[in-house]
Amino acid sequence: MLVSRFVMSLVVTGALLGGCAKPPSTQLEVSSFSARPVDRAVVTDTILPGSVPISKAQPMPMRVFSSTHLAGRTMAVASTTDIALRPGEVILTFDDGPRPGRTNAILDTLDEYGVKATFLMLGRAAEAYPKMAQQVALRGHTVGSHTYDHTDLTTLTRQEALDDFARGERAVAAALAGTGAAPAPFFRFPYLAQSGFLRTSMMQGNVVVLDVDIDSKDYYKDTPETVAARTLARLDARGSGIILFHDIHARTVAMLPGFLAELQARGYSVVRLAPKDTGIFGRDVITADGPTVRTTL
Repeated sequence: MLVSRFVMSLVVTGALLGGCAKPPSTQLEVSSFSARPVDRAVVTDTILPGSVPISKAQPMPMRVFSSTHLAGRTMAVASTTDIALRPGEVILTFDDGPRPGRTNAILDTLDEYGVKATFLMLGRAAEAYPKMAQQVALRGHTVGSHTYDHTDLTTLTRQEALDDFARGERAVAAALAGTGAAPAPFFRFPYLAQSGFLRTSMMQGNVVVLDVDIDSKDYYKDTPETVAARTLARLDARGSGIILFHDIHARTVAMLPGFLAELQARGYSVVRLAPKDTGIFGRDVITADGPTVRTTL
């Protein structure tokens, strides 16, 4: 296990988080965690004016690009800088799962449209629902990590933060054991909160940090139609991007079929993100102090 070299120094407690950012208190879905605001400095998305039902947001159908197939190419990446989308291409990502009743419904919808997504799993959730985590991998989707229980890593010491990352990745790997699949070296910071040290450490350890171009804000207590309209409006303004959803919300489950249908109607294509084979030498282990150590999976 690549993360076995980490020295665990933090005992993390808590339950699963309801989302990656904190919306206004009047809209926040009830959660066992106290959510923290996203660090807006690291998000390319902004709060969009006016949330309206998808039927009123823009005329439909509206073809933006020329693609007739929703399933696009596979992009193999070894670093964040390798992620280069063409106009009309999107990457679908889902954070905070897996969660039975939600994740499996999302998998069914993705299968229906023939597209693949990237799931950034919490270690605690993968431990609780290993069979569900395995289904994600077995159905051809990419599985990455998202810490153990959604701790804001910038509130920890350097060693504690790296240990928490390691604990999350180790738990996801254990959940996938027996499937023949291993977690991709893809990671997203909870709340998108990071420091220069943490990001540099991830890069030196050959971890691909997934940023966000379009935040669906599906953690707001909005209607599924509003979530879809908001996301499509931002996507049309950008023309491409990495989209952030969460596979723990019922509104996301309800929104996804219509959203994917509209992506197809507008000529977008969904890119499958996959790790690039770096050969027999494996990845570097991230440590808080001292040199990195080369290891194999």
